[in-house]
Amino acid sequence: MSEIEIITFGCRLNAYESEVMRRHAEEAGLSHAVIVNTCAVTSESVRQARQAIRKARRARPDAKIVVTGCAAQVDPAAFTAMTEVDHVVGNQEKTESTTFRALTFDGTERVKVNDIMSVRETAGHLVEGFGGHARAYVQVQNGCDHRCTFCIIPFGRGPAQVRKLVENGYAEIVLTGVDITAYGADLPGDLTLGKLVQKILRLVPDLKRLRLSSIDSIEADAALMTAIAEEERLMPHLHLSLQAGDDLTLKRMKRRHSRQHAVEFCAEARRLRPDVVFGADLIAGFPTETEAMFANSLRLVDDCGLTFLHVFPFSARPGTPAARMRQVNGAVIAERAARLREKGIAALERHLGGAAGRRIEVLLEGEGKGRAPDFTPVRIEANQGAGRLVPAVVEGHDGSALIARMGHD
Repeated sequence: MSEIEIITFGCRLNAYESEVMRRHAEEAGLSHAVIVNTCAVTSESVRQARQAIRKARRARPDAKIVVTGCAAQVDPAAFTAMTEVDHVVGNQEKTESTTFRALTFDGTERVKVNDIMSVRETAGHLVEGFGGHARAYVQVQNGCDHRCTFCIIPFGRGPAQVRKLVENGYAEIVLTGVDITAYGADLPGDLTLGKLVQKILRLVPDLKRLRLSSIDSIEADAALMTAIAEEERLMPHLHLSLQAGDDLTLKRMKRRHSRQHAVEFCAEARRLRPDVVFGADLIAGFPTETEAMFANSLRLVDDCGLTFLHVFPFSARPGTPAARMRQVNGAVIAERAARLREKGIAALERHLGGAAGRRIEVLLEGEGKGRAPDFTPVRIEANQGAGRLVPAVVEGHDGSALIARMGHD
């Protein structure tokens, strides 16, 4: 086992920052360490992180255990109280090389967590590779200025790199951040996410695939819609932060879009790019949600033509306005989440069923598996390594992934 072990929870941004920490830890000579990069999006994600910390301590009793990430930022005292934990590090501090150099010395302060709201600069931690990963992530933004009533993340996070990653052999780059469609709002000039996408594709012609992480459709700018329509190297997969399909629920969440806007956005994106496929985050059992309100969210899957669902049973986070609202019974939340997942399974099977005979280019992710341009999982027999793009023909599906064979014939 490597002396430096990193356990990552949560989003693609965390995956990116874990690689930053790995580089800093190795350069600092930090040895016998386990770094746990936590997520705070649900109470379950925090529970899993605590469980992983205890397991890591049992497996490596002599290791130095460092806990960081959004959960550590939001509630450092909870992790400081764990006897298994040696150090608690904030979200800003985890990206600084000085943090890891300090951890190599005895007597370093146990808790180092800044006020994340004071953080303004986030571009100092760039990486040139992602180990054995098939794709690379480029963090273009960190933090969120919105205040959705259910979300604790704002309290946890306050084209140069792309070329280097392409030169290092990555065929696919993912632009990631907490709220990337708000990109550029706090920067000088007239820079938006769409303009950034266009600039990257223009300045890095050798980049084969550019992909976006989760976006907020209400913030999609005109340049982004143009890129969706015209840039073939921008992958036809959009993961939308929808959360609900009922207008009153969206209002109580303090989301800025309406149900109608979500439906119209998907219709317009599909008009511009007929092969686009949508994923979405949906919350089941938000406080005050009635059966009729939930039914609106359930129908949104069909009305928007969603394919990949990320379903979250509502989990009250202390300190958020939603935690003070009238809660839905836990059993009802679980039942509604199950119905949403069943709806998602049916949507995915319809999508998979319509792909037979299609010629696709597969990004290999490991032995026997990869992803189509629209992010559909693919089972394929290929002897090339992860990160290679290979031509393939879809022969069928197994209910969760396409089954394809190499070649275009």
